[in-house]
Amino acid sequence: MRERAGRTARETAGLLGVDQARVSNIEAGRIGVSGERIRRLATFYACADTALVDALCAIAEERRGQFWWDEYRGILAPGFLDVAEMEHHAVYLRSMQAMVIPGLLQTEDYARVLFQGVVPPLPSGEIDARVEHRMRRQAILERDEPVRLTATIHEAALRMRFGGRKVARAQLERLKEVSGSAAITLRVVPFTNEQFVETTHPVLYAGAAVPQLDTVQVNNVVGSNFLGAEAELQRYRVLLDKAEGVALDAEESRQLIHHIAREL
Repeated sequence: MRERAGRTARETAGLLGVDQARVSNIEAGRIGVSGERIRRLATFYACADTALVDALCAIAEERRGQFWWDEYRGILAPGFLDVAEMEHHAVYLRSMQAMVIPGLLQTEDYARVLFQGVVPPLPSGEIDARVEHRMRRQAILERDEPVRLTATIHEAALRMRFGGRKVARAQLERLKEVSGSAAITLRVVPFTNEQFVETTHPVLYAGAAVPQLDTVQVNNVVGSNFLGAEAELQRYRVLLDKAEGVALDAEESRQLIHHIAREL
């Protein structure tokens, strides 16, 4: 807002009666800011987007300890808390996975197998905490107004037998079950697809109450990155569009999942 308004950090500091360093810390998210102060700044920056201002104020008024994921602070790395918060506030989610089932759709046994395969090996207590946290994340799909999820999964992920036949079959049955939900759209990119789409990195796109606050989470071997710049968001929207474009429709995807489950 400040940059679009052509204001300097020094001018903002003068308005708030603070030093310039404090303004930099507020803008970088290193220190908190009140909803009242956000509204003062929005007026100073001549921002007429009331929906964005209201969304920012709602975020600013949240407090540590208010939500369930705060129970894992000091137990799990901050990224775990961040993704739970991102999903909780999302209006819709778009997921793309090539090798594993999306976390929001995993069974407990399947999730445990994945965490047991982390290198270097995790202590049993850490595995238990991660599994429990992942299962609790799934509550957003079961609340009165569930988050809408579109999950695009490559056929390769469906055929992986992580944990053995019993675990894999139970995971596929879980996918068949949730695919009937009005809030969940499950699409499969089949091996027969002849168009290359870059699906090697797991992607989770969270649509916010206002598009300026959309966020995408990209996983890699060393952890997660959360991206919010418009150019980055646009890139991943296009990527997800392409993946969904080459995927089977919902009913065809369900039939393929059923067929793979019967083969186990």
